[in-house]
Amino acid sequence: MSSPPYGHRSHEGSTHISDSDSETEPKLPLNQFYPYIRCALCCGFLIDATTITECLHTFCKSCIVKHFFYSSRCPTCNIVVHQSQPLYNIRPDRQLQDIVYKMIPYLEEYEREQMCNFYKERGMEVPKPVVITSPAPVVVKKQKRENPPQSVFTIPPELDVSLLLDFVGAEEGIIGFKPLERRYVRVSGEATIRHVELFIRRKMELSPTCLVDVVCGDHLLDPSQSLKDVQSTVGDAALQDGLLVLQFGLILPAHS
Repeated sequence: MSSPPYGHRSHEGSTHISDSDSETEPKLPLNQFYPYIRCALCCGFLIDATTITECLHTFCKSCIVKHFFYSSRCPTCNIVVHQSQPLYNIRPDRQLQDIVYKMIPYLEEYEREQMCNFYKERGMEVPKPVVITSPAPVVVKKQKRENPPQSVFTIPPELDVSLLLDFVGAEEGIIGFKPLERRYVRVSGEATIRHVELFIRRKMELSPTCLVDVVCGDHLLDPSQSLKDVQSTVGDAALQDGLLVLQFGLILPAHS
């Protein structure tokens, strides 16, 4: 089997990192930085560092893309990145990649050589390296505005409802839940209030005994209602700056 175009290598050794050429600066062994500069999937140094926006864990681009072929969960924390299209929730981390290349001086050149060999062995044209230049003249800026680059990370059209989740409080006796950090969510209009409740439960790490009441305007919503139905039923009164506002509270089940 032929090797992939971007091979990853983990190099052990006594390499040390120092901040400058000054002898007074302490030197640290490179392996102390491994948790931050190595990919948890291939165990090599990060190549094309790519971060999951949901949990901020970073992997080699080729590694995480392959992983998402058979799983929609983060390999490190097991969070669901996206139910159907996890590639929408990853972003290149160029700053981290620059740091890796600075800490491992030979790595960038080695990976470039590996890539060239991969294409040459298959009789394919070697892609030219991307050159980052200083701020471009007005003409380039104009081009950017008129012809925005296409990206695989654009928001898919099926995610057509923007939510504002407004937490109104918890009943006395409910403790130990986390704050909801992501109040603004983009979802499909086909999603139901039950989906919203499950999202809230997972993010706030709620106890199974705790109930979630979701309200829009003056309407207590049924778990089976779709967000499209909610929008059409409540109308403009439910919208705030184009966002569908859902208020929710945490309550304890009633005891008979």
